[in-house]
Amino acid sequence: MSRPMENAYQFIKEKILDGSYKPSQKLTENELSEVIGVSRNTIKKALLKLEQENLVEIEKNKGAFIKAYTLEEMMNYLEIREVLEGLVARTATKNIRDVELNKLEEILEQMDVSLKQNQFDEYSNLNKEFHRIMYQASKNQQAVKILNVIRTQLSRYHFRTILIPGRNQSSFQEHKKIFEALKTYDEELAQEAVMDHIANVRTTIKENFSLLL
Repeated sequence: MSRPMENAYQFIKEKILDGSYKPSQKLTENELSEVIGVSRNTIKKALLKLEQENLVEIEKNKGAFIKAYTLEEMMNYLEIREVLEGLVARTATKNIRDVELNKLEEILEQMDVSLKQNQFDEYSNLNKEFHRIMYQASKNQQAVKILNVIRTQLSRYHFRTILIPGRNQSSFQEHKKIFEALKTYDEELAQEAVMDHIANVRTTIKENFSLLL
């Protein structure tokens, strides 16, 4: 991949994942070319790569659009994530080190501050880092690869769930429960806490789906 194409690809992908580009939004080659400072042909190649990753849909004679999911598709993704991440939490409990526990505790403190200051972008980033460390501790690379694919597909919706009234505090309390289970090396409790967390995310999305579009 050439440097200009890599820059275009990363720029567009980041905008999709952080929610700057909304599901079903049309992407215009001319506009992207001007904003990023590369040729239209380079933009076209970057969009084709993003289509391969299921982040963009390209329709003949219509153009490129941000991939949108139906409620059923999102529920299916989250059901898979609930089971698989529960397994990852269980194995993480067996392998987690003090340095990782200390980092998780530090992240929780930062999450608390970000919520009190209404810094929801920061909270979302800390949330991702919390899960990344737990994944790392599990040492199950195959499960983590699948989870990362799912999280990438759903990340464009994730930030909006935090904005739903009451969800941010619930999310924070759920992460505290996960941490306590990991800290006490309780495999069953860790699995249960993570599965409850994802189930609550699923319920929130189901009840507020129209707000996420």
